[in-house]
Amino acid sequence: MRFTLVVPLAPERQAPIIGDIKKLDYPNDRYHVIVAQGKNPSLNRNKGIDRANGEIVVFLDDDAHIDVNYLRKIDEFFDRHPEIDVVGGPQLTPDEDGGFARISGYALSSKFGAWKLAGRYGVMDEKLYADENDLTSANLICRKEVVERVRFDERLFPGEDPKFISDALNSGFRVAYSPEIIVHHQRRPEVGSLVKQIFNYGLFRPKKESFFETLKKPFFLVPSLFVVYLIGIIGSILNDPSITGSVIGLEFSSVSFFWFLPFLAYVLLAVLFSLYESLRHRDLLAFFVLPFIFLSIHVSYGVGMLKGYFDRL
Repeated sequence: MRFTLVVPLAPERQAPIIGDIKKLDYPNDRYHVIVAQGKNPSLNRNKGIDRANGEIVVFLDDDAHIDVNYLRKIDEFFDRHPEIDVVGGPQLTPDEDGGFARISGYALSSKFGAWKLAGRYGVMDEKLYADENDLTSANLICRKEVVERVRFDERLFPGEDPKFISDALNSGFRVAYSPEIIVHHQRRPEVGSLVKQIFNYGLFRPKKESFFETLKKPFFLVPSLFVVYLIGIIGSILNDPSITGSVIGLEFSSVSFFWFLPFLAYVLLAVLFSLYESLRHRDLLAFFVLPFIFLSIHVSYGVGMLKGYFDRL
């Protein structure tokens, strides 16, 4: 058996990915599918691993979509790179996603929106030395010997996939990113669900690793520092007597203009990247919506991460 496809499924959910799997252009006797049902995605994937008998184990989300040549692309990659043990590719926004979901996909695939994680949600160049920043469990492929030594941490969700990839690297396995191995994955349809998703990503990073481990990847700390900065600015404004009106005749605020320079720089970058993404995708509406989505992503992640650290105290 060449492939085992593992699909974790929550009890109340459907699995549209199964319809795409049935259409695969690949011999039916060379792959099989395991749908592991339960409320814990990490446990579900581990159950799938226990039942897997393929040379290569493929992890897919239940609501993802794949092309008919998906498995052939994986075969082609491993034929070119037999030294690689784990590979994945981007999870792109489906063409049928509209409105907020479509534009949030632009934000997640933007360097300003997600920095080093942008390759998860958009196509970038092939990387033969990839890491947790590049892959997700929505599109993750492992040789059988990898999952025989590395498991998903059942205490984590979300955050179980970056830990799995980190554990694989620490076990000496080679990890790669291929822009040709693609899934399409629906985005959150409204701002509340996006904020909750990104908040949870931040919340679970302190559970995945220690603060000192995160210091080695300082860009993950930037949203939290930005939130602390915003709190400081708001506090300074609220306590400024020239703004609150407790001092009469003061011409200028005692809150230094220089305190606002980082925020003004942030606004400028948000507008410039919004303009770039709207032109790149030929979507005028995106120019007006993206600045608010960028801010929602950065603040949600930062607040989630701060709460994660406070929970550990």
